[in-house]
Amino acid sequence: MTLKQIIENSGTVSVKGCIDLPITSICSDSRKVGRGSLFVAVRGFASDGHGFIAQAILSGASAIVYEDEDALCAQLAKFGPANDVEAKSGRIGAIDRIALVRVASSRHALAIMASNFYGRPSGKLTLVGITGTNGKTTTATLLYRLFISLGYKCGLLSTIANYVGTRKEETANTTADPITINSLLAQMVEEGCAYCFMEVSSIGVEQERIAGLHFKAGIFSNLTHDHLDYHKTFAEYLRCKKLFFDNLTPDAVAITNIDDRNGLVMVQNTPAKVVTYSCRSLADHNCRILEESFEGMQLKIDGCEVWTRLIGCHNAYNLLAIYCAAIEIGASKEETLVALSRLESAPGRLETISGPCGLSVIIDYAHTPDALENVLKTLRDISRGKELVCLFGCGGDRDRTKRPEMAAIAEKYSDRIIVTSDNSRTENTEDILEDIRKGFSPAGMRKALFISDRKEAIRTAVITAQSGAAILLAGKGHETYQIIGTEKRHFDEREIVEEIFRTIG
Repeated sequence: MTLKQIIENSGTVSVKGCIDLPITSICSDSRKVGRGSLFVAVRGFASDGHGFIAQAILSGASAIVYEDEDALCAQLAKFGPANDVEAKSGRIGAIDRIALVRVASSRHALAIMASNFYGRPSGKLTLVGITGTNGKTTTATLLYRLFISLGYKCGLLSTIANYVGTRKEETANTTADPITINSLLAQMVEEGCAYCFMEVSSIGVEQERIAGLHFKAGIFSNLTHDHLDYHKTFAEYLRCKKLFFDNLTPDAVAITNIDDRNGLVMVQNTPAKVVTYSCRSLADHNCRILEESFEGMQLKIDGCEVWTRLIGCHNAYNLLAIYCAAIEIGASKEETLVALSRLESAPGRLETISGPCGLSVIIDYAHTPDALENVLKTLRDISRGKELVCLFGCGGDRDRTKRPEMAAIAEKYSDRIIVTSDNSRTENTEDILEDIRKGFSPAGMRKALFISDRKEAIRTAVITAQSGAAILLAGKGHETYQIIGTEKRHFDEREIVEEIFRTIG
């Protein structure tokens, strides 16, 4: 593909050099540049790609995309004047063959160029985006499984993993970078996938990682307290979520939860067709929980009863969103309801491990106040008077304001509480625990225990639990690691629980 084709509609301000030259790869990481690459200099939060332009040139880049003229000049100055001795080594000659493309926004241009480079793959399948504070992973994963069960080849882009058909690819972010996204979408198209289900984070929207993608459907789950360490205000967090729906096209469908107070706000400016769902109000699609136990729920969706293995009111919303999306993008109501009854929870979402003495350990990714409250309310209702133990922590280098909120929620619903570490990163664990401590009342403090070592905290929670107790391990979910400092260490709560059960069994 030529540079001319790649930079189409990317916000080009000026071009120096030939744009008909062939491009072999597109990169925003100078370490991945090779001969014939297009290097896009993007301003990041830890570093500025403009500072690596010279390195990209020396590594063989054929073209440079940038937005800062002064930064470009500073990088080119490293090669010296034309009469410099180093010119004889060919370094100045390297600049002569480089095409320089200035754009209004490198971040936006990267997404558009990545889409162009990979043949605009999002328009060649049915791409469904799921956004909201909680429920994105469950909804995306279960939609993927549902359509697989209906006989379609599908792709998945999620927090847990990316799938091209049935081939698993590891993932680093909720919403990957534009090059990775478009590369995976192109692979899905190549392998004949008809659908792709994708988590869309507010940060991914704000950083324009999804620019240039053509979504056929967007789903809004809910909006609660999260990511304020990045967005700073709730209003800005809401704006970024809403931007996803604002940018949908008229041929798309916007599916929104109107029981959330921001559900209609999300779609008030969207050009897409709007479809509403609710478990409490009159909407296009409705659901009601008829019966619930640790084994599952009996739901009534649009007048039809269906049994599901998932539990919890929040999962009733997730399943209703899945149902809405499925019938809007081509599945029949009947086959969708049958498929819903066969679905199992996504990894680390209300995942239950049964042990001796009637103990149930529930592993869940709940790491926001709203998510923790949803899970604890569900377990409180189902446990029917049995002891409910809540073990949780809060991530380091993240939003500190939610820490006391989570303490207050744990106190409200739990019989006993164990506060521990959860990806402390570069923050001191004891400082995090102190922030959490501020959310407890005197009564809450009397039933709370603080153990900074998470493995020891889990062991204490299990061996001190009453017979038949439900023990929630909140925060880690599907993760099989802990981040302490800058080191990622193996930490699988399933392995730890099963080991403890063997010792007490």
